[in-house]
Amino acid sequence: MLRIGFDAKRAFLNHTGLGNYSRSVIGSLARFFPSESYFLYTPRIVKDSRTLPMLQPAVTLRSPRLPVLTSAWRSRFVVPQLKRDRLDIYHGLSHELPAGIQYTGIKTLVTIHDLIFLRYPQYYKAADRKIYELKFRHACKHADRIIAISEQTKRDIVHYFGTAPDKIHVVYQTCDPAFGHACTPEQLQQVSSRYALPAHYLLYVGTIEERKNLMLIARALSMMPHEHLVVVGKPTAYAEKVKTYLKEHHIEGQVTFLERVPFPDLPALYQRADIFIYPSEFEGFGIPLLEALYSGVPAIGATGSCLEEAGGPGSIYVSPENPQALADAIRLIQSDKQQRQQMIQTGKQYASGFTEEAHAGRLMEHYRQLAAE
Repeated sequence: MLRIGFDAKRAFLNHTGLGNYSRSVIGSLARFFPSESYFLYTPRIVKDSRTLPMLQPAVTLRSPRLPVLTSAWRSRFVVPQLKRDRLDIYHGLSHELPAGIQYTGIKTLVTIHDLIFLRYPQYYKAADRKIYELKFRHACKHADRIIAISEQTKRDIVHYFGTAPDKIHVVYQTCDPAFGHACTPEQLQQVSSRYALPAHYLLYVGTIEERKNLMLIARALSMMPHEHLVVVGKPTAYAEKVKTYLKEHHIEGQVTFLERVPFPDLPALYQRADIFIYPSEFEGFGIPLLEALYSGVPAIGATGSCLEEAGGPGSIYVSPENPQALADAIRLIQSDKQQRQQMIQTGKQYASGFTEEAHAGRLMEHYRQLAAE
């Protein structure tokens, strides 16, 4: 029986991205490999609808005795607790390992999701970039194995940190199985009414920030007066740039912006959509594309990073700088029923390789190999 520990801060405290990944890893491992023991180390324990599914009998929770200096506990002072728990493996789920763990004899893995802060430094504060680089570089240097979530991320780790390629193993992410469950007509109607959705729409899901390139869809919309776009995501200052463009081109009525959409509504929003579009200039993987494939929606991504890894061979990819190419791709899917059905079918087949069980199995294989070394 293996005793496996996890940095579970984001599993309990983050509601999107890294939190979803952490909850999926922990929950699926505990569900599909219940004979192992799992220890979750978190500054604060939160029990709610998102975290309860991962709190299974094989899981033990650890948090600091005093609710002060929790960041220092997580990054350094947790190490004696790891030793007391007699861990075989410790997995840093989001770019970090605690200082000093390399001297404990505990085997370590770290998941690196992306190095966007190095590739696009203009999107980050200088102090944040420095902190990220120190943490990421330390983790990549001292981990026994590195899990990269895409081939693109693996190439970036080698390029920026000089890490040996054979130390890095690509294990693709999964997404919540809820996206693969067909919503009932009643559920679809309820969500449509709740958000006043049009009968047909294009869909974008993601933070509204410059790198994710919502402006490309706005520019394509100016060529397609009969298309409507639904945008689901947290706005940043960049959102105002997009809204200004929409007003200047008199197409603001073609776009619906939705914030703080609860997770249970997302599958219906996907399944109601005609096309999902994710034009991001750069991603570590691109989970929203995979969510679209699970949902049976034709998807369009952008070239230039790893979105082809997430969207597979059945999706269409366009330059993140070419609104005409995006408009042409939208028109093709909307007008060619055979093309549309082929994309849906191929997408579902591709998504079938990204189940939680398959993901958990790949990670467990790495744990067992590492423990045996």
